[in-house]
Amino acid sequence: MSKQTKFIFVTGGVVSSLGKGLASASIGSLLENRGLKVSNLKLDPYINVDPGTMNPLQHGEVYVTEDGAETDLDLGHYERFVSARMGRLNNMTTGQVYHSVITKERRGDYLGATVQVIPHITDEIKERIRACAGGNEVLIVEVGGTVGDIESLPFLEAIRQLRHELGPQNSIAIHLTLIPYISAAGELKTKPTQHSVQKLREIGIIPEILLCRVDRPIDLALKAKIGLFCNVSADCVFTSQDVPTIYELPLHLHREGLDDKIAEKLNIWSRTPRLGDWERLVDKIKNPQRTVTIGFVGKYVQLVESYKSLNEALVHGGIDNDCRVIIRHLDSEEIEQRGPTACDQLLSDVDGVLVAPGFGARGTEGKIAAIRWARERRVPFFGICFGMQLAVVEFARHVCGLTGASSSELDPTSPHPVVDLMPDQRGVTDKGATMRLGSYPCTLESGSRAALAYGATQITERHRHRWEVNNRYRDELAGKGLRLSGLSPDQRLVEVIELPDHPYFVACQFHPEFKSRPTAPHPLFRSFVRAALDHHVA
Repeated sequence: MSKQTKFIFVTGGVVSSLGKGLASASIGSLLENRGLKVSNLKLDPYINVDPGTMNPLQHGEVYVTEDGAETDLDLGHYERFVSARMGRLNNMTTGQVYHSVITKERRGDYLGATVQVIPHITDEIKERIRACAGGNEVLIVEVGGTVGDIESLPFLEAIRQLRHELGPQNSIAIHLTLIPYISAAGELKTKPTQHSVQKLREIGIIPEILLCRVDRPIDLALKAKIGLFCNVSADCVFTSQDVPTIYELPLHLHREGLDDKIAEKLNIWSRTPRLGDWERLVDKIKNPQRTVTIGFVGKYVQLVESYKSLNEALVHGGIDNDCRVIIRHLDSEEIEQRGPTACDQLLSDVDGVLVAPGFGARGTEGKIAAIRWARERRVPFFGICFGMQLAVVEFARHVCGLTGASSSELDPTSPHPVVDLMPDQRGVTDKGATMRLGSYPCTLESGSRAALAYGATQITERHRHRWEVNNRYRDELAGKGLRLSGLSPDQRLVEVIELPDHPYFVACQFHPEFKSRPTAPHPLFRSFVRAALDHHVA
């Protein structure tokens, strides 16, 4: 008989963006380091089927899993903190739930019953939670949004029912809430937390543990007050305090005793967590030997969360090179608007230039200008997805002399569409989940910079794109010195390009940032940061 999976339900109160994703990931890391098999699930209340068609400035990054699911960025946190690989089962949205229930109703699966939120919607949610739990000893379920939002009520009701069905010692509820410091009064205020817990209890979920987001330590007396007014034992009130690096959060929560209390509440017998790797990692982050500055050129830089995995992958590359990476986010539209001298003004003191992914024409000329500047000034360059496509456009225009060269995404009338739609994308009308998504193999040319970085010629990487390098121009590009160093196994698709006569000029069609981990930095970010260090020294 298989073991009963233990469930940890994480909710948030008072305000959004308190860090439920990082808290859930950190709890997962602590439990995994106690020898348990752990996975995470994110419940997103929005009615979109997935975030794939959302504006990054509104929602943040779209994280892509190995199996090709476009998911919430919190799944990136999960994968960076635990060893389990996430997939489409690890992100559930209201849109997916209602789509499934309506499909079943149209098919006649409910045998003429009136379809209602209870039991049909809540049963669908519970079924999906149980499916995600399969094979794991602990499943950490994070509920998006804030308690009190109308959108999340079906999820919370389903959790209430599931906890009742699971019985005692098989689930706990952790409520993450804000304890604000009011500077005028010189006090930390607990009233918002009291109201948040009251609202959660009204819904029928009684939290066993409170995790209080604070910017400073709180004493035992305040914890006792919070416990008294929230009907929680004082030794079940913990802090999630601001830390210098997110990778210190598991260590902070362990020092607070959170994982011991979770193990006690769930009646889990396990070893003490082995956190030596995390301690060494945090020490390297906090005490680097060197510093490099990367010019990060993108079109969604107003919201840093739009490039969460990219930012973290650069940090990981720094860890491996024992250096701090200072990321200077530059708006490609600003570069475009400033004109010819913009790059000299904005990039003159950077050690490397990264051109980020994106969609649409806005800001693309600014990205192309930054690529040309890095190529001509011989500054280390790394282009990702759209960044690679625009590197091909720049090379075609200014090295191959193909006037008007562009991508058919940006200019359908271009005389030289050096980047064009994939054949199987022509005629596609639905925008959601129709791109090339998920893990695909790639063959790297032996001796290329990419192959040297990976230490291999056969790799797999995650993709999210619709346009490709136009094969009609491959010979012309290669003839002028552009090395097509990575191809799909059937050689139909260009995956990696390089300039052999440049100190470091590498771009890839895939998204390497999705596979980078703090304990295992991605080879391309590691080699890019190393090249930036060499340039800095020079």
